[in-house]
Amino acid sequence: MTAPSRAVFLSYASQDAGAARRICDALRSGGIEVFLDQSELRGGDAWDQKIRHEIQDCVLFIPIVSQHTQERLEGYFRHEWNLAIERTHHMAHQKSFLVPVVVDSTGDREAFVPDAFRAVQWTRLPGGDTPPAFVERIKRLLSPELAPLSAGSSAAPGVRSPLPASRRSKPVLLAIVAFVIFVALAYYVANKLWIPKHFAPSAAAFAPPAHSIAVLPFINMSGDKEQEYFSEGLTEELLNSLAEINGLQVAARTSAFSFQGKDTDLGTIAHKLNVGAILEGSVRRSGHTVRITAQLINAVTGFHLWSKTYDRDLGDVLQLQTEIATAVAEALKITLLGDVSAKIELGGTRSPAAFDAYLRGLKLARTATTKEECRAPSDAFTEAIRLDPDYALAYASRSLIVWECASHYSGEWIQAGYDVGARTDAQRAIALAPTLAEGHVALSSLESGRLEFAAADAACARALSVAPNNDRALYDCSRLAGWLGHLDAAISAARRGVALDPVNPLSHRALGDTLRAAHRYQEAIAAYQDSIAMDPEHSAEAYARRGLSYFLAGDLTQAQSSCEAKPDYYESWVCQAVIYQRLGRPDAAAAALARLVRLGGDASAYQYVEIYAQWGKRAAALEWLEKARRLGDPGLIYLKTDPLMDTLREESRFQTVMHELKFPN
Repeated sequence: MTAPSRAVFLSYASQDAGAARRICDALRSGGIEVFLDQSELRGGDAWDQKIRHEIQDCVLFIPIVSQHTQERLEGYFRHEWNLAIERTHHMAHQKSFLVPVVVDSTGDREAFVPDAFRAVQWTRLPGGDTPPAFVERIKRLLSPELAPLSAGSSAAPGVRSPLPASRRSKPVLLAIVAFVIFVALAYYVANKLWIPKHFAPSAAAFAPPAHSIAVLPFINMSGDKEQEYFSEGLTEELLNSLAEINGLQVAARTSAFSFQGKDTDLGTIAHKLNVGAILEGSVRRSGHTVRITAQLINAVTGFHLWSKTYDRDLGDVLQLQTEIATAVAEALKITLLGDVSAKIELGGTRSPAAFDAYLRGLKLARTATTKEECRAPSDAFTEAIRLDPDYALAYASRSLIVWECASHYSGEWIQAGYDVGARTDAQRAIALAPTLAEGHVALSSLESGRLEFAAADAACARALSVAPNNDRALYDCSRLAGWLGHLDAAISAARRGVALDPVNPLSHRALGDTLRAAHRYQEAIAAYQDSIAMDPEHSAEAYARRGLSYFLAGDLTQAQSSCEAKPDYYESWVCQAVIYQRLGRPDAAAAALARLVRLGGDASAYQYVEIYAQWGKRAAALEWLEKARRLGDPGLIYLKTDPLMDTLREESRFQTVMHELKFPN
């Protein structure tokens, strides 16, 4: 027989190259033309065009399935699979086009493969060892006439040899026909009821919001683990770019990145994040050049929507972000309004070195937990600013990390003027990019820390007006609105934050804070519980605040249990002090207060007011309130809606402090 040129396309993961080579050699020895891409570095527009052409023209597509194809949810072989599936949508006999081959013990039901792969018989060729029967089968599939195997041929494992027609009796034929019909019906029913594990973990109806997407952390393909900050940071920048597109709901970074390093199928991720599409890919960096491969998956159907590989200089990253975001929007059929590139590229840089320093700063800022670790991200952002003095995002990021560290280490950092520098950075970011949300969020945090509540409120309003889907703005501004008494707006913004960042404990904790400020204690308890459930080990604040909510709701038993869950945290001591006193255990309450005094000194003045107010010691509470005012205690921001202060609100000295603080209406 004469097989067509490039009759077979052999698709494999790089780890299965040996098995693919053995299969290829066996087929070629049988006179079959095989396309086997052995280029060391795949990707790029030219490569994409060549692969698309070969898959379009081949007669059979043989995907090699193994544990390696299951471990990687992205890769060039999956791009090839998607192209093959796209082609089957236009074929009348699609099943005869696909010939899946398994080269190890991977089970068909457990495998992460497209639906079309499951609709055809699989062949098992352990290690790629290819018997003559398989070669004969491929020849038959390539032949215009699907002649049966010769009577003397022996079937390979997983390859069934049909009985010669001359040896079949009519009853046997009828039985076979009946069996085939039964199997077909069974398959049809199973296929209707069973959804591939790769895409859907639940039988419940899944109806995510229209035009919703999660961006999973792109895989670092550089071969250097130290480059992970770059692939993660680039993914985050792309996520932020997509968030700038009107009409597109983008899962926040913390939730999307929570699945990093976990063997979680895309269906589960989509359900947990409540999104209809998932963008994934890889990053390979070499010096000042970068290759990004991105692919968009419909999370409801599992169908591949779009993919492309980009080769760019790092100086073109801003334009690249715009290109990818625009392509994703078009694939999701979103109408782009206004100048998308202007919004996406706002506050960025075209300096490769500055961009690299900025991404390093982002990574360091997320892992800083000590005073010493706080300096490293600040230094990285400083380097980015030195390399590009007009880098607005770097100014905003330095402002945020410096103020966060100053808040935790206020004695040393504020005395050194770090808060002043942070405020200058925030103002510089706003001057460079007036519609950059991060600059306004940073300024709001600083103004609230300085007890300039009207200015903080105005900065938050501006941040949410220019970026209503910015997760950091929603987190900070929802809580601020709750403390300032704008309760409906606070709860609405916090719920929006939960919708965009559903598996981030902080978003649920922020919702709990706003509900507690609104005296909606049972709802607050539920929100804090959600926060705890997502990260029980690192939820000391949520345990303490849930305990206080139980206390305010009158459930002292649950309150005590929650406040004792993390006994070495300062908010737990506040909680214990008020609960033990109410339970008639004054010595235990005094001990909890003493621990707080030893740790915080005058810096915990506001917490002493809360405790004494609940102990009924109004004189002591008011003395500490006035001292907190003289000290400029940042905790005074809670005063307007703090339920623990309700017993003091009729006191003239309390009302004087409230008047001095000038809370906005």
